[in-house]
Amino acid sequence: MSDDFPYLTEQERISFPNPGVGTPEGIVASGANLSPGVLLSAYEQGIFPWFSEDDPLLWWSPDPRFVLFPSELHVPRRLARRLRAGEYQLSFDTSFAEVIQRCSEVPRPGQEGTWITTEMVDGYIKLHELGYAHSVEAWRSGELAGGLYGVSLGRAFFGESMFAAQADASKVAFVSVVRYLAALGFELVDCQVYTGHLDRFGAREISRVEFLSVLAKALSSDVTLRGNWGQEDWLPLRSSI
Repeated sequence: MSDDFPYLTEQERISFPNPGVGTPEGIVASGANLSPGVLLSAYEQGIFPWFSEDDPLLWWSPDPRFVLFPSELHVPRRLARRLRAGEYQLSFDTSFAEVIQRCSEVPRPGQEGTWITTEMVDGYIKLHELGYAHSVEAWRSGELAGGLYGVSLGRAFFGESMFAAQADASKVAFVSVVRYLAALGFELVDCQVYTGHLDRFGAREISRVEFLSVLAKALSSDVTLRGNWGQEDWLPLRSSI
């Protein structure tokens, strides 16, 4: 795929190389762009973009894959107490652009700069406008205290990034959305690569072969819950978050 790859609409698709022939680290391809059709093609094939400002656009399908099955969610007792106390007010899709921008500004250990480039921000905001990308916001006293964003297809949610400006705000948002997704029958939360942070919530590594099998089942649902998750009346249970 080349840098002059055409813009693909949400109705258009491409086939990525077989993940099994990628690099040992899991790089499957480079180049193309972050237009809706390219991004949706990637997620449907178990692939995601991840690159730094000065790198080419890289597409990944690591082995093993780090995932959370909603039924296996573990909530530490201290965090459970904070959730019950209702310290944060939660919402869907009210501040997507601010959430992804704040995520891009979070310092990461061992990382200079950010992998959430301007190109990434623009690409995911477009997916949000089309109803595929969603944010969860945690508020305190009217201020955005933390949140996360990701992509939803079928009964799979692909988590991308999170941030917290106040204690445990992103954790509250994460646990709340996983519980919500479980209630909606979601089968998979893709966490991509291992982090100790999400390990504590029950996420675990599975082989790429198993991941692609689980993903295919999750995508077999005829319905993707598109739209603004904070406004669509047809979304059940949203007040329960």
